[in-house]
Amino acid sequence: MYKYMFKQFLRTNTCKLGLFLVLILGVISISIGKQFLKGQERIGSHVTEKQLEHIQRNVELHSEDIGLLLYYLKFAVISEVSPLAALSIGQKDVNPSVQSVSILTLEGQKYDSDLVNPTKLLFGNLDLSFILLYVFPLLIIAFTFSLKSEEEETGTWRLVRIMSKSRLQFLLAKLSVRVILLLLAMCILFVLAGLILSIPFGMAFLAFFVTGLLYILFWFSLSFWIISLKRNSSFNALALLSIWLTLVVLLPATINNFVVTKYPVPEAFTTNIKQRDGYHQKWDTNKRETMEKFYARYPQFESYGYPPEEGFNWLWYYAMQYLGDEESSKESEMMRTKILQREQMSRKWGQFIPSIHTQLAFNDLANTSLSNHMYYLQYLNDFHEQTRLYFYPKIFSNVNGKEVDWSQFTPGYFSLSSKVNFRQIFLPLIILILIFFGLSLLNMRRESRVY
Repeated sequence: MYKYMFKQFLRTNTCKLGLFLVLILGVISISIGKQFLKGQERIGSHVTEKQLEHIQRNVELHSEDIGLLLYYLKFAVISEVSPLAALSIGQKDVNPSVQSVSILTLEGQKYDSDLVNPTKLLFGNLDLSFILLYVFPLLIIAFTFSLKSEEEETGTWRLVRIMSKSRLQFLLAKLSVRVILLLLAMCILFVLAGLILSIPFGMAFLAFFVTGLLYILFWFSLSFWIISLKRNSSFNALALLSIWLTLVVLLPATINNFVVTKYPVPEAFTTNIKQRDGYHQKWDTNKRETMEKFYARYPQFESYGYPPEEGFNWLWYYAMQYLGDEESSKESEMMRTKILQREQMSRKWGQFIPSIHTQLAFNDLANTSLSNHMYYLQYLNDFHEQTRLYFYPKIFSNVNGKEVDWSQFTPGYFSLSSKVNFRQIFLPLIILILIFFGLSLLNMRRESRVY
């Protein structure tokens, strides 16, 4: 009978069309992910090549005035992109993987974004995580909403009650046919993704796969619970579609609005204003006062003394640039804290909303989350300070630019390995699966006793 169930379901137009569409969309999403990875690799190699040319060209023009030379020079910092990012692009849509910064004030530079097509940002990228989060649940609804009600409406349920030893086992067998086919489709997509995208098989890839599997099983358990309520097909379809709309659209949008309202970030504007004011006001401030603040932070440079009040001096200029960042550091840190608080709040709510939890888990495993970008910006801060401190003595001593070994200044690389916390990722989904499946069994057993 089980073999007959497979053949019967595979012959239906719903099965053929549904599996065909999900596989085609999955292949398209993998292709888009491949293009995304190639684009990131191309940008990284281009930046590495062009940085050396950029340095050499400016050294030839301004080597005698190293202060002016370093006014123009920019140094790139590349955030390494994991192959898993092709499956869940996440924040990489809007946050750049490459930043080029000079040793001037940093706050005005580190939030620069890539120039991208606004239409592309409007529609977003079709990655595999989107297929898993949005398309698979719709297919599950189409496959299961009439699992039992169809038998009742066509008059075959009475025959099932008579001929089958257990009506519950019969329904579970029908459900398992759909589970196996959809999980097989998901496995095919993951195998193709691993081969096409050259994703190494490791803990992160395994966790990504299992997370997707559990998310699909959650939707099957939810659908089975709706079926167990013994309503007609129209009610089942409407209820499941309403739940889908609530879980994947309404609740994420509501929670996002709540989080943004609870943690407003006015510092995003005031940081830029304070940084600019902190820098520009120094033009009208006593130079000695500026240098005293600078030496209080970096006493190792105090031996370079105080420049004359009249005229321009690179020592004073770069001290003034640093103080622009220093005076906006409080607002910058507050902004960073609030952004991380937003994500933490989203994670707390996500424990009860599978769509949010799964999306955040995918982004974490692919290193495309907001927190990953914040770590990258912290690395950019450290890189900027190290570069400044290396060049300050050369600027203050006015060494010739040709005396510097510029070949050592290759782009900096930021890499963050995925920390897979299986309990944190899997447990919320497993609990929800058990709850809905348990409720379904209770409803089915109650029905059996009635009969």
